[in-house]
Amino acid sequence: MNHQSDQEFSLAGQLLIATPGMLDPNFVRTVSLICEHDPRGALGITINRPSRLTLADVLIEIGIPIKDEVLQEPLTQNQVLYGGPVHSDRGLILHNGHGSWESSIKISGHLNLTSSRDILEAIANGNSPDQFLMVLGYAGWGAGQLEQEVLENAWMQVPANDQLLFKTKHSDCWSATAATLGIDINQMSVQAGHA
Repeated sequence: MNHQSDQEFSLAGQLLIATPGMLDPNFVRTVSLICEHDPRGALGITINRPSRLTLADVLIEIGIPIKDEVLQEPLTQNQVLYGGPVHSDRGLILHNGHGSWESSIKISGHLNLTSSRDILEAIANGNSPDQFLMVLGYAGWGAGQLEQEVLENAWMQVPANDQLLFKTKHSDCWSATAATLGIDINQMSVQAGHA
């Protein structure tokens, strides 16, 4: 396989929908955004599994003061998500727009994933990106592992969009993402066939 065909198969920027047959408890009924994917493996974040923490909780925990009281309530209502089982104590911000953050990776188009403290300070000061969400941890796949899971029908995929990422309720995200394929995922069989 040449390098060009590897790039063509990259799932970066795609949402993976766990099929009803998904057995891994970390991914049952989840939607995961693939942030990086190349022949060495893949990195993704789950976007529909809320944790018990809010963004205000995290800011307080790491010592970033919320400067404006008007921001207090929205940050208290902004749930932090469980992004995956790898480094589940590490916070990542998925956001639109670019900005000049210390540590970001470009996912696709206008989507970025930032892991540096400066974006949290900006959020606490009211200078956040237009749309963002915070996750703790991420998912990782070794070389060929994600490709094999796709072949085994563990995942369906759709291109990521702002509506699904930032505006769909977490509890509706799994079925809403599948619905973009014209599928009622709640009617799918747990057993899947292979073509």
